[in-house]
Amino acid sequence: MKPDGYYSSGQFARMADVSLRTIRFYDKQNILKPSLVNESGARFYTDSDLARLQQILLLKYLGFSLDDIREMTIDDSDYHFMLNNLKLQQKLVQDRIEQMQMVERAIEDTANAIEHKHDINWSQMLDLIHLTNMEKSLKGQYKNASNVSARIRLHHLYSQNTQGWFPWVLEHCRLNAGMKVLELGCGNGALWTENKEKLPGDVSICLSDISEGMVRDVRRNVGSDDPLFTYRVFDCRQIPFDPETFDLIIANHILFYCDDLSSVCSEILRVLKPGGHFVCSTYGARHMLEMNQLVQEFDSRIVLSAEKLYERFGLENGKKLLTPYFSDIKLFHYEDSLVVDKPEPLIEYILSCHGNQNQYILDRYKEFRSFVEKKTVREFTITKDAGLFYCQKPEERN
Repeated sequence: MKPDGYYSSGQFARMADVSLRTIRFYDKQNILKPSLVNESGARFYTDSDLARLQQILLLKYLGFSLDDIREMTIDDSDYHFMLNNLKLQQKLVQDRIEQMQMVERAIEDTANAIEHKHDINWSQMLDLIHLTNMEKSLKGQYKNASNVSARIRLHHLYSQNTQGWFPWVLEHCRLNAGMKVLELGCGNGALWTENKEKLPGDVSICLSDISEGMVRDVRRNVGSDDPLFTYRVFDCRQIPFDPETFDLIIANHILFYCDDLSSVCSEILRVLKPGGHFVCSTYGARHMLEMNQLVQEFDSRIVLSAEKLYERFGLENGKKLLTPYFSDIKLFHYEDSLVVDKPEPLIEYILSCHGNQNQYILDRYKEFRSFVEKKTVREFTITKDAGLFYCQKPEERN
């Protein structure tokens, strides 16, 4: 007998307009397991399984492999996860639409050149080949967008400092009318979307990132038609601007990812005007310490970050690393902590980290969710140890 609220495999397949063979295949591949298997081995599915199947079919349509899909979806029926996943899938579809529009224009230009000039523009043909291979980068872009959103969301929901991180950073940037500003590693543009009403009308802001996907994302978030903003894709070791272009350069949680900090600082110094300022934020050794302790308690093999980023560039050593390039270096601490009372944003943050956590959590996801749920019943407090350095490029001397 079929339990209330459950669908047999056949009913579920008909509802989703897929074959029963497809449902069985996803079960066998450990991508979509039934919510209930009775004593006789009959499999049953729920409405939440239907939402998960929607994710799987969309990602498959967009060209992801089964291994990718298994890694990119979470077996969680909570509305919080489903809503966030839908929003990220929407961004992914938007990326695909933009890419296909670029491919369409490239095909049209190439066809026109052949038709009217009776000649093939081989450079244009190479561009077309590169465009049609762009889907290889979508997985990385999807993960980047997902990871950034997860981290920002946890801090946004549970930070105890009512001012908020991004308003606090902008306050310390000391933005004035007429300034030319460059942000390195702009991410999803939260620094600007949360502070738009505070910006002077005639400021000029260039948002940059090494990821094309991130730049597309931030252009959508901030607005491609906003005259205050321009967008560029580049590696901050080679900043494509003339010397002494900018009054202010911002690097929000970026420098600890740079393999060649010396080259990055030299480039920043080159494109800053004399007397211009550089604002760079980072973490300290105590930042999110309880998060690491939490996952280690669940499984001692889990490491949320392969590197201690604060050792590369942190609150403790940042001034020493910046001193060869900048003067009048001031450190400002952001006083804050997180008090978390729900498991979902915490789990989402953990899965977004750069370590090995997915290797040990995804196969035991329900067990891990129950573990985190117990930890957050009476609120879970997390230390935040973050701040920024405010530096100046020395004035030119005669």
